[in-house]
Amino acid sequence: MRSIAKGLGLGSAAMALTAFTALAWPGAADAAPSGTESLYAPSALVLGVAHGEDASTGTVLRAVTLVCAPKPGGTHPSPKAACAELRANASELDALAAPQGNVDCTKEWNPVTVTADGVWQGHRLNYAYTYGNPCGMRHASSVLFNF
Repeated sequence: MRSIAKGLGLGSAAMALTAFTALAWPGAADAAPSGTESLYAPSALVLGVAHGEDASTGTVLRAVTLVCAPKPGGTHPSPKAACAELRANASELDALAAPQGNVDCTKEWNPVTVTADGVWQGHRLNYAYTYGNPCGMRHASSVLFNF
């Protein structure tokens, strides 16, 4: 059995994939024309968890998408609650990420970094918070980074 990339040629396979994606992607047909104004400022983020103290060099463990406007959605397991947290704390995301209360975790250095990249209410957002180990991350009370 031949792969589709070999049978059609790499260029043809890429064009076929692009055409298929454009036809199958939900919402593509009713997308607003370019240059029109939306009632909502864009709010869409990619949230990630990486093993390591720097998200750019760490190993990505998992990631989700979060869309908050015009309505909550994405692959985040609790988009409504995560969007509500963002609305209440967008100016100070450390309050959402920091471990809460008296947490009994080991003092081992096994860093885990959470990230939020994208656009929040029309403004670029690039956020990262590094925990000393996975225990600290588990004890954060935030829904935003709980996925």
